[in-house]
Amino acid sequence: MRFNAASNRTTFFLIRMVVLSFLIWQAFEVRCLAQGFSPGEAAQRMTVDSDFKVELVAAEPLVRQPVAIDFDDRGRLWVLQYLQYPNPAGLKRVKVDRFSRTTYDRIPEPPPTGPKGADRLTILEDTNGDGAFDKAKDFISDLNIASGFTFGYGGVFVLQTPYLLFYPDRNRDDIPDGDPEVLLEGFGMEDTSSVANSLVWGPDGWLYGTQGTNITAHIRGIEFEQGIWRYHPVSRKFELFMEGGGNMWGLDFDEFGNLLAGTNYGGYLMFHVKQGAYYAKSFAKHGELHNPFVLGYFQHVPHKNFQGGHVTVGGILYQSDQFPAPYRNKYIAVDTLGHAVRWHHVLPDQSTFRSENGGVLLQANDTWFAPSDAIQGPDGAVYVADWHDQRTAHPDPDATWDRRNGRVFRISHRSAKPVRHVDPHSLSSEQLVDVLSSSNAWQVRRTRRILAERRDKQVIDQLRTLSQHPDNPSLALQALWTLNTLGAFDQNRESSLLAHQDPHIRAWTIRLIGDTKQVSDENGQKLLSIAKTDTSPTVISQLASSAKRLPAKQCIALVRTLLNRSEFRNDPHIPLLTWWALERYSISSLPEVLQAFSRPGDWQNPFLREVILGRLMRRYAGEGSNASLVACARLLAAAPEKTERRRMISELDAGLKMLGRERLPSLPLGPKYGNIAAITRVEKSNQVTRLKTLPPELADQLTTIWDDKTTDPLIIRVAMRLDSKAAYDRALALATDKTCTEKTRLDMLAILRELGDSQECRDRVLKLVGGSETPTIQLAALNLLSRFADERITERLLAQYEKMHATLRSETRDVLLGRADSAFAFLQEIDQGTYPPTEVTADQLRRVALHNDARLNEIVRKHWGNIRAGTPEEKLAEIRRISNDLRAGSGNLDQGKLLFEKHCATCHKLFDTGKTIGPDLTKANRQDQSFLLVSIVDPNTQIRKEYLNYVLVTVDGRVLNGLLVEESPASVTLLNAKNERTTVSREDIEELKASPVSLMPEDLLKKLTPQQVRDLFQYLQTKK
Repeated sequence: MRFNAASNRTTFFLIRMVVLSFLIWQAFEVRCLAQGFSPGEAAQRMTVDSDFKVELVAAEPLVRQPVAIDFDDRGRLWVLQYLQYPNPAGLKRVKVDRFSRTTYDRIPEPPPTGPKGADRLTILEDTNGDGAFDKAKDFISDLNIASGFTFGYGGVFVLQTPYLLFYPDRNRDDIPDGDPEVLLEGFGMEDTSSVANSLVWGPDGWLYGTQGTNITAHIRGIEFEQGIWRYHPVSRKFELFMEGGGNMWGLDFDEFGNLLAGTNYGGYLMFHVKQGAYYAKSFAKHGELHNPFVLGYFQHVPHKNFQGGHVTVGGILYQSDQFPAPYRNKYIAVDTLGHAVRWHHVLPDQSTFRSENGGVLLQANDTWFAPSDAIQGPDGAVYVADWHDQRTAHPDPDATWDRRNGRVFRISHRSAKPVRHVDPHSLSSEQLVDVLSSSNAWQVRRTRRILAERRDKQVIDQLRTLSQHPDNPSLALQALWTLNTLGAFDQNRESSLLAHQDPHIRAWTIRLIGDTKQVSDENGQKLLSIAKTDTSPTVISQLASSAKRLPAKQCIALVRTLLNRSEFRNDPHIPLLTWWALERYSISSLPEVLQAFSRPGDWQNPFLREVILGRLMRRYAGEGSNASLVACARLLAAAPEKTERRRMISELDAGLKMLGRERLPSLPLGPKYGNIAAITRVEKSNQVTRLKTLPPELADQLTTIWDDKTTDPLIIRVAMRLDSKAAYDRALALATDKTCTEKTRLDMLAILRELGDSQECRDRVLKLVGGSETPTIQLAALNLLSRFADERITERLLAQYEKMHATLRSETRDVLLGRADSAFAFLQEIDQGTYPPTEVTADQLRRVALHNDARLNEIVRKHWGNIRAGTPEEKLAEIRRISNDLRAGSGNLDQGKLLFEKHCATCHKLFDTGKTIGPDLTKANRQDQSFLLVSIVDPNTQIRKEYLNYVLVTVDGRVLNGLLVEESPASVTLLNAKNERTTVSREDIEELKASPVSLMPEDLLKKLTPQQVRDLFQYLQTKK
């Protein structure tokens, strides 16, 4: 074929134009996808109070995905760029569970031999003095999931999970002197949004850090999930400072050395962290505390007028004089999901705090603004790291992150003048001591650390003198801290500080003595005197914490003395701190503890009576040794009257129920209701909760409370736990006696469901199913029978099934479908046409799938199809399909609102429409389309703790599910998908666990046409 020249030129021109247009469009599309506002535009859009100004000081390409920032001693800004997130390099995922916990094929080696990642620790410099950073160089590159860093001791400490590393740079040339030293190993790495983070030096010279949710650490024989830990750079000791909490990112100490930690719990800002304490966490999701006998935990700091998103991170106590007085010692924290920086009041409340919203320090007016850290700079300004991404949620480990962006902004007062930076290393030790009186906490903290590194003995006497300062307690406290960091704290020489007029100095002197884990006889007496007379809750709280660290003799004496201070029994922290101190020695020093706390007169002490004695009974009963059961007998004998005696019997019952109980570190991972028919759990419980031998002392006490004619369920249950045959026979007789009240019979059936394991029990209870028994009695009997694998049970239930009414049928199906053999027998009835397939619910069919039995699966597929939850591949395919539909056209806002009202508003609220059974979507991350898609298509992938679907099993076998909307020491309240509330007493709960399946259905979008999906998303993503 031949073309003329003009035709060739025209064709070539058209091809060039098409290609050029395509390239221009590609560039435009990449630009649109890469970021929202440019760095300069973003800064201009930000609003702050008229007295403040916000300035951009660093941006891409110098900074990308900043997760942590800090200034070095020379005044340069260091940025940790979390570019490898969310998946570590060089590892293969073995599995990912519904909470985004990932199991990898191996533990990576530390640098330099381990896999090389994309994270980097970068130094930013201002070379022209204009206040903005214009030069960048990497101190370390190739890091692999590095989440925190700090300076000190001639180098840089870096958290790269699972390691705490130290990179030496003693000549300060910004080049590591060699390979990093591994200081600690074993931090969890299952969820890279929750790894260990937030390194900060404590005033005591220890290096503190956190570990968030969803991961488990194993460090030097200590296992923990959420918690705050510390490491000493000189002694190289490691301690778990507290256990519990949420996904904490951000630690700081206030002017008195109180430690505050951020949180991801909506409605709260922080935890006030006490030494050796235990804190609330999402127990059903993240497992129990490691010590089952803590018997209580601390909650968040109560907060008033919460605003913004549910994540509060990077919090600092502002401690400088650049900001006006109203902002000093206020808590400044970033609101990642609210795209803002907020400040808050932290107000004393006995031995702890309460917080209150202060206001907005910075509002970004940019939904891509995702602040990840905040620090106070050497100049007194506040610096904020901006991750800067359209995505702020973490729906799955394969999510696409835009790694091109990152900014750092400075918030300063308009009247602030430039401050010439002085490298503290250039000062003599004597000059550094003078800096301790500075009003700028950045300077003071660096001074303290550098003095600790130098260990200059020439300043010890000067510091000791300053620590005694009567008129300047702030300087005295700084001097005491510094003296300790130098290794010069001497509890005998510093013992006079126990009488200092300032309570914070008294408290810290106690703490530093406690950290030595020994106390001289003289100081022991002084501590006892403080326990008797000190009026400060701060001091008493620290004394209770420190008592736990002292030898048994001193600890028991201090606790005994503290418990005479009934004025502190309603303090938010002191009661549990005293219990935790005593619990530590309750077994190892049992005779001494029993001698101190089992006197009849102790019942006249309200502190002892309300806080200690019941817990001590439960602790000893739960131990189950001969000596501890003798102790139970003594405690029971000491109870002076019927009411108190019954309370102690109840605690004995609760403790005996804990016998042999193993800690469950996390939630099982089966489909919906996968945990209810946990046959192995119940059978194991039978083996461990009934004693086979009983010390005479406790047998005598049992004799005093037992009556052959009793119908008291507490007495019968305790006697059965103590292996009383008379009690067993009594329970069985009452349960099967039609002349007894229904309540008595139900009580006995509940007891037998837990503790009845004989063949006689099965035979007699089986006869209760069918016939003239009330439905309630039959339901209780069915719940009891569900524990046993017995062909006779299957035969009778199938024989009686047709005669039962609907409720009994449903419960009978639960029993039959709970075991593979009986499920097969029942499904055969359906397969043979005896009952229609509609007889079985979808939830019950999911339970059948748990058996993974080919016989059962064949029948299920024949009559119901694929009932199980979709596989990850199926969900990904659906997400891709819907994404294509969304890109194919635009949606109609009005039609989308109608679809929302029809399909979503039953559980969700958006703007002014809908109910709040599920999350309020108004402030949700609705602009992130990928997040919305995953949340709708696979709502079980990640369920926030507030919206976990809980499954509750009562002691009489009733099964409920719904959101846990209210919780108190006495009861819990569930809210189901029909907006119905059910309150259950805690003493009636056998099991309460989060279901791995959301209340939200998985097939919502399958009912809609592609255009309807576009309409719905148009409304869901509207900004109104």
